[in-house]
Amino acid sequence: MSLQIRRAVEADAPYLSHICLVTADAGLSAVALHDFRELPGLVYAVPYVKLPTTWGFVLEEEATKEVVGYILGSTDTRTYEAYAAEHWWPPLAAKYSAENATKPDDIRYVSLLHHMHTAHDANIAFSPAHLHVDIVERYQRQGWGKKLIRHAAEFLLGEGIERVWLGIDPRNENARKFYTKLGFVPVPDAPDDSQLGLHLQEFLSKY
Repeated sequence: MSLQIRRAVEADAPYLSHICLVTADAGLSAVALHDFRELPGLVYAVPYVKLPTTWGFVLEEEATKEVVGYILGSTDTRTYEAYAAEHWWPPLAAKYSAENATKPDDIRYVSLLHHMHTAHDANIAFSPAHLHVDIVERYQRQGWGKKLIRHAAEFLLGEGIERVWLGIDPRNENARKFYTKLGFVPVPDAPDDSQLGLHLQEFLSKY
């Protein structure tokens, strides 16, 4: 199957939501963990084709036009957080309540909607920009993650941004190995080693 990378658009939201769900359990499918299966995507994927300061690229099967992976982010994390706090999280918090959630992962996400975390100051000192990467299992370990990051690096450098960071699930050792191999390093002074940063020009000079 031939694949292509293109800019993400708002119409991709259903695909982004699905990809987020099937990789949300430390890289594995979280379908069985949720009654509200849209919640992971509403937190970590869909906002990046809806809110200001966001950008993204998707991995698409050329024949079927199915989106099977993405790299999404914000060029200005603090502005993104502020806008989401006013316009994105409150309607979702009103829609989803802890009383209607029974599975632990649903309860955890509902709690996030009401009390969304924000980036540590150390992350922002490293870079105002952050990103998320996810690819469905059948296209993992084929070099597409590196290609998505290359597209993002070229875009961000064009925006005058020299570094970017992301957070990983501490349980996901495969993700840690992948990012470390590409040159991601722990963000200096971050509260834990799940916050990883990348110098974009150094990455592009190697890949």
